[in-house]
Amino acid sequence: MSIPSKIDFINTVARVSPYVHQTPVVTSRLLNEISGTQLYFKCENFQKMGAFKMRGAVNAILQLSDVQKQSGVVTHSSGNFAQAVSLAAKNLNIPAYIVMPSNAPKVKVDAVKSYGGKITISKPTIESREEEAAKIQEQTGATFLHPSNNMDVILGQGTAAFELLDKHPDLDVIATPVGGGGLLAGTAVAAHYFGNNCQIIAGEPFEADDAFRSLEAGIIQYNETANTVADGLRTHLGNHNFPIIQELVSQIIRVEEDEIIAAMRLLWERLKIIIEPSCAVPFAAILREKEQFKGKKIGIILSGGNVDLSNLPF
Repeated sequence: MSIPSKIDFINTVARVSPYVHQTPVVTSRLLNEISGTQLYFKCENFQKMGAFKMRGAVNAILQLSDVQKQSGVVTHSSGNFAQAVSLAAKNLNIPAYIVMPSNAPKVKVDAVKSYGGKITISKPTIESREEEAAKIQEQTGATFLHPSNNMDVILGQGTAAFELLDKHPDLDVIATPVGGGGLLAGTAVAAHYFGNNCQIIAGEPFEADDAFRSLEAGIIQYNETANTVADGLRTHLGNHNFPIIQELVSQIIRVEEDEIIAAMRLLWERLKIIIEPSCAVPFAAILREKEQFKGKKIGIILSGGNVDLSNLPF
């Protein structure tokens, strides 16, 4: 499978920009000292609905035909993509059907409801989520949008890195978390066309290290269990994003649960912003491998800030 073209990417930026926030990039002298690097945090926690996923959802929905728009869209997601599709669909005035697992955080279920998404609760397994989504598709004729394994979604997610590189074209590295692989693949495409020898790396929990194992094995691997505080990273790669990741991503660094929690706390304390655990994973990876990144200019995509304040890990 080939990497999407530069023209496809430029068209995506033009399409998505009017519908999303151009989120700020923040720095911290203290975090630079702690990490021995120059860090530039792209704050997608300030994105509409609180996460980068708004970008991919908007891009995918805007690509639908008028007939498809009438029937609406359906997706399955434990949280952020559910919210993104609900809000994007509401803004574009089309129906959104959302399958959420029974263990989805209440804060995310409430948000989907507030954005007008029609929720179906499934068992907390990928199989059950897919089954329910297929039923809805059959009943309504809605178009299925995969949260991370859809090329329009992938390109949309890459627009965050494009904005980051637009402000800081000399970054040596961009780091993202990796769960389903949409953000990582989109970021890699952005850096491929607009970076200046910019390396792409990802952070991943040891407790859900399917992407790390997939790169090693050369075929997509799955998790038997995914007992990580980074609830956004419990999914696996797909056939659209994996080849891009194989070709353009240089490294996936695994981190322990206590490293994720410590990194999350540090970001709350020092940047004075709310981020969810998944966001802290690439920062934890940089801290874990300090020697490797010493003196480099590193962009980190802070993926989202939808966190249950009554259930913080620290």
